[in-house]
Amino acid sequence: MTNLSEILKQPEGRRLEFKTDLPTKAELAKTIISFANDAGGSFYIGIQENPRAIVGLNDDQLIPLEEKISNIIHDQCAPVILPEISFLSHEEKHIIKTQIHKGSAPPYHLKSKGVKNGTFIRVGSTNRQASPEMIAEMERQKQNISFDSELIYIKNADQVNIKLFKELFFEKTGEELTRQVLSKLDLFKNEQGRELPTNAMILLSDDELRKQQFPYAKVECARFKGTIPGNFIDQKTIDTNVSIQAEQAYQFILRHISQSSTDYSGVYRNDRWEYPIIAIREVIRNAVIHRDYSLGGKDIKIAIFDDKIEITSPGKLMPSVDFSDMDSGQSDIRNKILAPVFKRLGIIEQWGNGLKLIAEELQVYPEIELSWKEPGIAFRVTFTNTNFQQQQVEQHEFENELGAIGTKLALSRHQVGTKLAPGWNQVVTILDFCKNPQSMQAIMHKAEWKDRSKFRNKYIKLLLELQLILMTIPDKPKSSKQQYQITERGLAFLQLLENR
Repeated sequence: MTNLSEILKQPEGRRLEFKTDLPTKAELAKTIISFANDAGGSFYIGIQENPRAIVGLNDDQLIPLEEKISNIIHDQCAPVILPEISFLSHEEKHIIKTQIHKGSAPPYHLKSKGVKNGTFIRVGSTNRQASPEMIAEMERQKQNISFDSELIYIKNADQVNIKLFKELFFEKTGEELTRQVLSKLDLFKNEQGRELPTNAMILLSDDELRKQQFPYAKVECARFKGTIPGNFIDQKTIDTNVSIQAEQAYQFILRHISQSSTDYSGVYRNDRWEYPIIAIREVIRNAVIHRDYSLGGKDIKIAIFDDKIEITSPGKLMPSVDFSDMDSGQSDIRNKILAPVFKRLGIIEQWGNGLKLIAEELQVYPEIELSWKEPGIAFRVTFTNTNFQQQQVEQHEFENELGAIGTKLALSRHQVGTKLAPGWNQVVTILDFCKNPQSMQAIMHKAEWKDRSKFRNKYIKLLLELQLILMTIPDKPKSSKQQYQITERGLAFLQLLENR
C-alpha cells in the first residue's frame, strides 16, 4: 500500500483526485464513472488540492459522509459500481478515501442520462463526456474484442490489395502469405458464406479502401526550428500501410539528429547518437502498434525540436500499463490482430520487453530526460536534452571566440584564404578533417601549408589551447606517432562555423 505521504506528493491525474469537501452528487458520480471506465482511481476527501494541504474532516462527519458516498454511487451510477471506502488518519487529521477499480462491464454511465449522454472518461485530472467512438470501444472491451478484428463488408478479402505486405512478410519471415496463413492470423473471417477482411487487413494493405476507411492512419513528422512549434525545417507525411510506418518514422528522426563524440579509447573516438535511438525506436513502434485506430481525425505526430523529440499517439495509455514502472515487463494489447502480425515481422521482439529496453538505454543517457503525459485522448512521450541550455551557453562563448580566433589568425570573418593564410573555410576543413586522427603532415597537406613550424605555432597550438582538438599521445607531444583529433567541443564549434 502506498504511503499517504507519497500520495500527497503526486499531482491529480488519471487515477487520483483530491477534494476538501464532498462535491455535488453529479460531480462525484462523474468522477466515479470515469475511474470505472478507465484504469480505476482513488478519490480523497479532506485534502485541499491547491495549494496541497490536509484540512481533514471532523470525527462526526466520517460515518455520514461514507453513507452519502455509497448512496450517490448506488443511486447515480450504472451498471453497479462497488467502491472501497476507508478512513485514514494523518497527523491527527481524518480523511476519507474512496477506491474505484477498473470495471468489467463498461460503459459505466449516469442512470439519469443513459449511455449516450451519461458516459464519462478520465482525461488528465478532469472528467469528459465520452464520444460515440469511445463508447463503442468500451463495448468492445466488455466483449473482449478489438477494433482491428471487426469486419469490413465493402470487399471480399481476396479483392484487397496486399501485394506489398505479402512481399514484406516473405522478406521478414521466409513464409508465403497464403490464404491459410491469412486465416490463421485472423486477417479475414468467414461471415455468411463470404470471406471478409478485418480492419487489420485493410490497415496492412495498399488498397484504396485503406485511405477511404482510415484517412488518419498515418504519421505526420516535422523538424521545427527552435524549441516550439512554428517554422518547419522539414516535414513528411507517412501514409503507407501500417507495417512499414514505424521504420519510415524512425528513419526521419535519424536524419534530423546527429552523432557525436563521447570519449576516446586510445586513438579511436567513440561515437553515439545524441538521443537514445533504441528507446526512440521502441516508442515509435508502440505508437504504431498500440494507437487507437477507431479514433477519427487523429494521426500519430512526431515533432523534433532543438531541445527535444515528442512522439504522440492517438488513444489513451492502456489501463493496465504504468509508464512510470518501466522495469516490470508490462504488456497490454489494444490491437489484438495487428500485434501478433507485428511480432511475426520482428517489429515486436518480445512481449512486455519494450519498456525495459527504454529504461535500460536511458541509463547510459543521463542527459536525456524522459517524460510522458496524456494531452486529451492521446499519449505523448518526450525525450528532452537537458544539456541544451548548456550548449546554448557554449554557442554564445563560441560566438566570442570567432572574433578571438580571427584576431589571432589575422582573419576577417569572411576571408576566403590562400595557400599562405588559411581562411575560415580552411579552418572548417582542418576541424572536419580531424574527425579521424590525423598526423601534422596530413593536416598541413589538407590546409595547403608549407612551413611546419609556423603551422604548428599559429594553428595547431591555438586549436589545442581552445580545446577544439587534442593530441592522441598527450604525454609525448613530440612523438613521431603523434596525431590530432577533434574534441566534442570542437564538433560543436565546427557545427557553428558550418551554419555560418
